[in-house]
Amino acid sequence: MPQHPTRYEQLADDMTQAMSDGLLKPGERLPSVRQTCHRRGVSPSTVFQAYGLLETRGLVEVRPRSGFYVSVPKRSLRASLRPAVPRSEATEVAVSALAFDLLESTRDPTVVPLGSAFPRGSLFPVDALARSGARAMRRLKPEQVTSALTAGDETLRQALRKRYALQGVPLASDELVVTNGALEALNLCLQAVTQPGEVVAIESPTFYAALQVLERLKLRAVEIATDPAEGVDLDALAAVLARERVAACWLMPTFQNPLGALMPVARKRALVDLLARHDVPLIEDDVYGELYADLRRPPPAKAFDTTGGVLHCSSFSKCLSPGYRVGWAAAGRFARDVQRLKMMSSLATSLPPQLAIADYLGQGAYDRHLRQLRALLADEQQRVRRLVLRHFPASTRVTQPRGGYFLWLELPPTVDALVLHHRAMAAGISSAPGVLFSADRRFTHHLRLNVGHPGDPRIDGAVRQLGEMAASMA
Repeated sequence: MPQHPTRYEQLADDMTQAMSDGLLKPGERLPSVRQTCHRRGVSPSTVFQAYGLLETRGLVEVRPRSGFYVSVPKRSLRASLRPAVPRSEATEVAVSALAFDLLESTRDPTVVPLGSAFPRGSLFPVDALARSGARAMRRLKPEQVTSALTAGDETLRQALRKRYALQGVPLASDELVVTNGALEALNLCLQAVTQPGEVVAIESPTFYAALQVLERLKLRAVEIATDPAEGVDLDALAAVLARERVAACWLMPTFQNPLGALMPVARKRALVDLLARHDVPLIEDDVYGELYADLRRPPPAKAFDTTGGVLHCSSFSKCLSPGYRVGWAAAGRFARDVQRLKMMSSLATSLPPQLAIADYLGQGAYDRHLRQLRALLADEQQRVRRLVLRHFPASTRVTQPRGGYFLWLELPPTVDALVLHHRAMAAGISSAPGVLFSADRRFTHHLRLNVGHPGDPRIDGAVRQLGEMAASMA
């Protein structure tokens, strides 16, 4: 099970609660390091780590030669948006045409990729992976070609199980299935626990790929309001579970796309307990879990699974190698069903990418790469957020995630985000309009921006131009 919060994390959480309760107000100076050491009985190092964590969360700012202060909100933009209340009944899904158009637009290298789903390609260790691939292929034994069918290469699976174990999530030896990216893992898991026509609970807003999968499998969606800071509304989910038969939940509790929401640990535990009581499987999409801005990786919902009801899916596509398409499912008690479906569909995942990644993980460079990637993405997320504050209409609201590489904007109600998207595309700028992220296209004046392109000199001008277009429609 996950470890308890460290002393500095507990201190940071206590101060966050004090800010939420109004005991520490915007602009107020935090107690000095010496005062906090004396009051809490902790070391200066613990206090500095706690204040640094609060700064990373955007709750505290440092003023040179003055100290730490509670951050003052800029203009009228807020770190947390109120969750939208979705329709209570299940909905047929039809979003593929619009999603396909967006995907096509992001393939053009001349278009500024604010609507893309992937970070900038230059952030990944392409050359090191190529060397690992060449080295692994030279060592390839003929029997490996068939032994890796369906479940995946054993060396890679062992490396994945080790990473899970170090995160406090032990897996059964036969639980992992290597897939063609996370999307195949999610597809297989959903097929393993549903039948056409059944209802699947999803977040609102949710990633459009989830809607496409539901559409393809002829499943109906019931949307659950999701808070940009706290994640899915557990009371609303409980009400849906009590009202109708839900075959499965497909949720992203860690750095949810598009909101960037991170469910607190206690709420993740409560989510797993709630679904276990109703015997409803949870398909956990965790592709952004490694891209945290805090000091520790948030535990997945899988960490609290005692019944095998959490089917945990992830991949290397967002954090190491987008083009390699290597993902996996830790499918709990449904692992054999997922393996059977894998065998009936794609049979196996390409072996050379698996071997390359397994070799790369064995070199010990992965965590160093992740530390650099996290730092770059966290800095760029805050930098682009400041650009949004400067250039978009004053009544715009924007999230402040603690990981991932997306920002979610709520524009003034008069701004049609789909119209804005088309105007921006004519100027060579892509974006992801909010209607993509709901089965009933409710988010008409919302926009998701990809901020995972540090170093791209076009970003600043594109954000400014997009903000000016939005202002002209407000």
